Amino acid sequence: MSFVLTKKLPTPMEIKELYPVSAELAALKAAKDQELIDIITGASDKFMVIIGPCSADNEEAVCDYISRLTKVQDKVQDKLVLVPRIYTNKPRTTGEGYKGMLHQPNPEEAPDLLNGLIAIRKIHMHALQTFKMPIADEMLYPENYRYLSDILSYVAVGARSVEDQQHRLVASGIEVPTGMKNPTSGDLSVMLNSVVAAQHGHNFIYRGWDATTDGNPYAHTILRGAVDKHGQTHPNYHYEDLQLLNEMYAEKGLKNPACVIDANHSNSGKKHKEQIRIVKEVLSSRQHSDDIRKLVKGVMIESYIVEGNQKVGCANHVYGKSITDPCLGWEDSERLLYDIAERV
Repeated sequence: MSFVLTKKLPTPMEIKELYPVSAELAALKAAKDQELIDIITGASDKFMVIIGPCSADNEEAVCDYISRLTKVQDKVQDKLVLVPRIYTNKPRTTGEGYKGMLHQPNPEEAPDLLNGLIAIRKIHMHALQTFKMPIADEMLYPENYRYLSDILSYVAVGARSVEDQQHRLVASGIEVPTGMKNPTSGDLSVMLNSVVAAQHGHNFIYRGWDATTDGNPYAHTILRGAVDKHGQTHPNYHYEDLQLLNEMYAEKGLKNPACVIDANHSNSGKKHKEQIRIVKEVLSSRQHSDDIRKLVKGVMIESYIVEGNQKVGCANHVYGKSITDPCLGWEDSERLLYDIAERV
């Protein structure tokens, strides 16, 4: 086989033993899990905002960003639950380019998966311990989920992964809210089938084990827009899209019907400033319809300290500016969060 097996990496259990979660931190995570579970089940009418950089490229800047979020959270805690995006794996359309902190703890140095595993566990632990907010990451690689399973309170399954059987099966064993995005084609039935799979129990091979799951009742949908065969983007956050999804949910008879709107990606055509308008339209749809209000539990926003993006290794590197997709800057993000709190 044309594989070069360079080194045997530590198992999730070994990494967890090296960097353990204290009883106090475990209790904090459980409380944060419950906050999000209550939103998904409808036990809480708070609105969830999953917000942060496109990719977590630098621990200092990411934690600086989250420290700003905490100040907003204190002021909107009766209306919103802010969930920092700490996305340490970056999906690439062609497989080329920076793949996230897991692969490159330092984006300007060669890949180092061992130190990447350590780096992603440390940044998540640091953020949870310091800022006491529920943490979100994307499950890009199902076999890696257990490296962070005792830290994350929200898991996203991306548009390119949602049709993959292993992602669906592993999602069925996750005990926190897990968002299944619509595929890049925009097919809502595929997305809902992934929720069906995630909400049911399964038996399968996982990391060399015969594994059995009971199903994840908190699996739900994420609308992120679509791309057609000509490469044109098509949004799916409009009122009519939400009504259609609500009807399709009713036909499936799934537990805890819930949806999160991803305001970037194909919904915005990656025009990051459009996220402001999109979020406001979604909030208007919730105000117009009780059914949509019950269905739409939150939004996803890509945001960092400095607006826009930059290339990895550029000569004039800007602290707190995305090295992947362009993000809203902090000033716009802060203003938008207060707007959301006023309108939910």
